[in-house]
Amino acid sequence: MRDNLGAGRDDFYSALMQAHEGLSEAQSHQLNVRLVLLMANEIGDLKRLRAVIELAGRCER
Repeated sequence: MRDNLGAGRDDFYSALMQAHEGLSEAQSHQLNVRLVLLMANEIGDLKRLRAVIELAGRCER
């Protein structure tokens, strides 16, 4: 998978961590679900989404 964030990846990670600050574990999970669905809608390509899901699954194993 390509690195499409480039130099902005650290800023993205920082913004993501900041969004989770002060949330309970349940609230953090809810935020992640909303983010996944919103990002999937932005991507809008089922083939790409399936590839990303498959890649994410391999990273956990």
